[in-house]
Amino acid sequence: MSKAHTSRSLFRSTATTVAAVLLVFQLILIAATVKYVMLPMAKRSADDLAALLVLSAQTWVELPPGTRKDFELELIHKHQFMLLDAKAKLPPRTSYYPYLKLLDSALTARTGGPVSIKETDLDTTWFWADIPAGGKLVRIGFPKARLNTDPPTMLALALIATVVLTLFTALVLARRITRPLAHFSAAAQRIGEGNIPESFPETRIRELSGLAATFNQMALQVRELLANRTTMLAGISHDLRTPLARMRLAIEMLPESADPKLVARLQHDVDEMNLLIGEFLALSRDLQKEPAQEIDLDQLLTELADNARNEGARVEWHAGDCVPIFAGPVALRRILTNLLGNAIRYGEKKPVEIDLSRKEGTAVIRILDRGPGIPAQELENVFRPFYRLESSRSNSTGGSGLGLAIARQLAEANGWNIELLLRPGGGTEAKLTIHPES
Repeated sequence: MSKAHTSRSLFRSTATTVAAVLLVFQLILIAATVKYVMLPMAKRSADDLAALLVLSAQTWVELPPGTRKDFELELIHKHQFMLLDAKAKLPPRTSYYPYLKLLDSALTARTGGPVSIKETDLDTTWFWADIPAGGKLVRIGFPKARLNTDPPTMLALALIATVVLTLFTALVLARRITRPLAHFSAAAQRIGEGNIPESFPETRIRELSGLAATFNQMALQVRELLANRTTMLAGISHDLRTPLARMRLAIEMLPESADPKLVARLQHDVDEMNLLIGEFLALSRDLQKEPAQEIDLDQLLTELADNARNEGARVEWHAGDCVPIFAGPVALRRILTNLLGNAIRYGEKKPVEIDLSRKEGTAVIRILDRGPGIPAQELENVFRPFYRLESSRSNSTGGSGLGLAIARQLAEANGWNIELLLRPGGGTEAKLTIHPES
C-alpha cells in the first residue's frame, strides 16, 4: 500500500515529461530565433537608422541657414526627426532597450567617436543623439513611438504564451494517453473484486483498439471461467451432499449397541465435511458488492461478543453509544465472526479484546488476542486459500484454511480493508477498516 501512495500517477508523470520537453524545445527555438533572425534584423535596422541620423545631421549643417527651417520641417513630417543645438547636457537614459544599445554601436561606428543615446521624458519620451558634423555637435532626436517596439513586453508575452501552450498541450496529450489506461485499470480492479466490467468500445487508435479487443476477450473468458467454476463446484457439492445425507441417515439408523464414541466421531466427521463443502462454495461464488444498509456497529459487536461468551470464550467488549454505518450486513457479520472466531481459537484461552473507533465516517474495528501470534513474513500468506501455519495453526486446532481468504474476498468486494498486525507483547491484531459509502 505504501508503494502505491509514494509512486506518481501516470498522468502526472506523462504531463510533466511532455511539458518539460516542449518547454525546453520552445526556449531553444526562441533563443535560436532571437540570435539568428531577430538580432541580425535589429542590427540592420539600427544601422539604417544610424545612417539616416548621421546623414540628416550632416545635411542640416551643410545647408544655408535660410533653408534649414524647411529641412527641419521636412524631417519632422517624413522621419519624425527633430534637430536642436547641443547646448544643455542631457541625462543618461534610464530605460532598458536592447535596440538602443545596437543604435549606440552603429552611431559610434559611423561617426568614429563614442555616441550614446540620451532620453527625455516630458509629455512623451524622446531619444537624442549628439552627432558631430561640420565641426559642431548637432542634437537630433526621435520619439519613442517611432521605434514602435517594446522588447520586454514582447519577451514576457512570448514566454507566457509558450508556458501556457506547452502546459495545455502536455495536459491534452497526457490525458489522451492516460484516460484509456485509467479505464483499463478500473476495469481490472473490478475483475479483481469479482465483478465483470462492461465491454470497452474499440477506438480508431490502432494500439488502444487492439488493447480494448484483447481486454474484452479476457473479460469474456474470465466471465465464462467463473461461471464454469461455480457450476462445477455446485455440481460437486450436490453430488457430495447426497452421499453425506445417506451417511447421516445410516448413522442415525445404527443399533443402540453401537459404540457411542464412534457414532459421535462419525457424526462430527460428516458435519465437518458438510461445513467444508459450504466454505468451498462461498470461496468460489462470484462475490458482488452487497447493497448497503444502516447497521448499528455497537449493537452488532455486542451480539457477537455475547454469543462468544455463551460458548465459554472470554471476550472483553464494552458497549457504548450507537455507531450507525452503511454497509453490507451479511458480509460484515461473516467477516467479524471469522476474525473473532480465529482470535478465540488461537488465543490460548486468554481474553480477546474488541475495540471500535470512528473518525470522519470511517469505522475501524480491532480484534486483539494474546496467542502465539503470526510471523511477520506470514501475515499476508494466511489470506491465501488453504494456507495454514504448521507452528501456530496446525491441523489439530481445526479450520480449513478458507476463513481468512473468504473474509478478505468479502472485504475487497465491499471496498473495505482487512489486515493482520503484530501486537506489542505478543499476539495478533485483526483490523477491519470500513470506509464510508462514496
